[in-house]
Amino acid sequence: MGKFTGDSKKLLEYVGGRENIAAVSHCVTRMRFVLNDPSKADTEAIESLSSAKGTFTQAGQFQVIIGNEVSTFYNDFAEVAGIEGVSKEAVKKAAMQNQTLIQRIMSSLAEIFAPLIPAIIVGGLILGFRNIIGEIALFDGGTKTLTQISVFWAGINSFLWLIGEAVFHFLPVCIVWSITKKMGTTQALGIVLGITLVSPQLLNAYSVATTAAAEIPKWNFGLFQVDMIGYQAQVLPAVLAGFTLVYLERFFRKICPAMISMIVVPFCYLLISVAVAHGILGPIGWKIGAVISDCVNAGLTSPFKGVFAGIFGFFYAPLVITGLHHMSNAIDLQLIADFGGTTLWPMIALSNIAQGSAVLAMILLQKNDAKAKEVSVPACISCYLGVTEPAMFGVNLKYGFPFICGMAGSAVGAVLSVVSGIKANAIGVGGIPGILSIQPQYMGLFAAAMGLVILIPFCLTYAIGRKKGIGGGLENQNEASRENRSEAGHEASREEGKDSASQPIRELKAYVSGEVIPMEDVPDQVFASRALGDGVAIKPEDGVLRAPADAMVAVVMEESLHACGLVLDNGMELLLHIGLDTVEMKGDGFRAFVKPGDRVRAGEELIAFDREKIAGAGHSDMVIMVLTNPGNSGAISWQTGRRVRALADTVARID
Repeated sequence: MGKFTGDSKKLLEYVGGRENIAAVSHCVTRMRFVLNDPSKADTEAIESLSSAKGTFTQAGQFQVIIGNEVSTFYNDFAEVAGIEGVSKEAVKKAAMQNQTLIQRIMSSLAEIFAPLIPAIIVGGLILGFRNIIGEIALFDGGTKTLTQISVFWAGINSFLWLIGEAVFHFLPVCIVWSITKKMGTTQALGIVLGITLVSPQLLNAYSVATTAAAEIPKWNFGLFQVDMIGYQAQVLPAVLAGFTLVYLERFFRKICPAMISMIVVPFCYLLISVAVAHGILGPIGWKIGAVISDCVNAGLTSPFKGVFAGIFGFFYAPLVITGLHHMSNAIDLQLIADFGGTTLWPMIALSNIAQGSAVLAMILLQKNDAKAKEVSVPACISCYLGVTEPAMFGVNLKYGFPFICGMAGSAVGAVLSVVSGIKANAIGVGGIPGILSIQPQYMGLFAAAMGLVILIPFCLTYAIGRKKGIGGGLENQNEASRENRSEAGHEASREEGKDSASQPIRELKAYVSGEVIPMEDVPDQVFASRALGDGVAIKPEDGVLRAPADAMVAVVMEESLHACGLVLDNGMELLLHIGLDTVEMKGDGFRAFVKPGDRVRAGEELIAFDREKIAGAGHSDMVIMVLTNPGNSGAISWQTGRRVRALADTVARID
């Protein structure tokens, strides 16, 4: 029996069983599932597993965060489930069934740039280090740089440019290679095509702007001429050329006889691809890329740049959830190529730091919760170092409000960054170390912006968390309250015996504080028509549902936790329903204190609900009580049109 056999069995059950799994694999930290019916996955139950640190859905995949031991967990899971594992590529292909067209396009772009990110980050760090030693005057009274006073460091600076140039100037080679790898075509010829875009025979792209049109070298074919221009650091020309190569290869392989395909096919599609790339697609891609970068740069330098920055900073984190944020890599690279730096990337780094700061506040709030800290502490560290997944999916999105607080802090930091003109030389580590990629004259301002995105999300998250009772409130009451209630209820039941049934119920207490309205005023036809039964509704002023009378808990909606059923001692059956259409929230923002079979007394807590989350999801938080079975009760008069206090006031009298 493996280390994770027990949790593997439970996970198999919680994802909907073997028949609900279309494909499964794992990456460095996560189990990756493609589920036939994603709605069958019980996320709350999965996250309660000791080995699971969170769940999220992205790019059509249901992912369970395990951590460093994911490979061991995967092996145990495969043995328990009797499922042969597949490659990550196969999982991604299967996941397409759960994606829209836009999501598929974004996913493909993400997969193209993902293999390049380590090289881009290394290049950014190298340029950042060169900033420190070659651009910042720290010596001789602030008049000279380290490279100016030291031959050794001047040599280091020159040597490092060898790597920096390889990363950024020859980026098209990497892009075309990545496209051919992703699309399953000949990678070697993809590399060749990429090299033709940056060949030393061509006029360097960085020299085009300073070269007179008459002096640009050309290929002269008699009837027409083609500019001999390189595409160093250009993104779109490489992308267009790469996909042209891919589809031409597929076309020629389809029409060419197998006996000559090895010779004819590569020659035809490579020759045509190079010609089309330089004669048509390269200039078009350059122009499109220039237009995009000009538009983004205009937004970041216009009189409305603060508004642009605030919107981008606020919504960047949600973009990460959708996968659309990968487009920013291409835009950043185009900005660097066109303007010698990017004002977009500093905002991205600040957004990452802001989400980490929200997690830092949760660590303080949950300092006595060992299980929570198992997830939050490493998530915070990785977020500050530029890896946001564990923080966003493992902590912030789980609670909701830390994510929003991080977005708010990010917006403020983005405004300061753009208004101050902060610019990065390159894409670097998207966290605190990102300051190394900032141009030297802006490092102080960027440090101030980092201070803001640490302070604001931290303070907001901590304040809201304290108000919600995290670290000492409802969150920690759950298990103890449930046990105490259950024991007290059963003990009371044993003491009272059958006498309770003989005691007539004369009233139903207010089950939540707020304004009582008649059933016909509920903005839902099913309730308003009394199709389920008569009753009342309350517009709540607090977030705790309580028992209106002594009762036995008959049912709790397990998945959504938005409703429960009670059976009173006189046989009366009540349905207590929190909000309208809140079943769609699937339990997010709800916490049950009872389970079926528990004995509760009037006024005892049943379910806690987050009114802000309900409102944020676009639903009403009205709490409805429906009499589904009158039992042995007499006539009922409903007390409406007034404000009531939970436990203290009556909402129904029974004759």
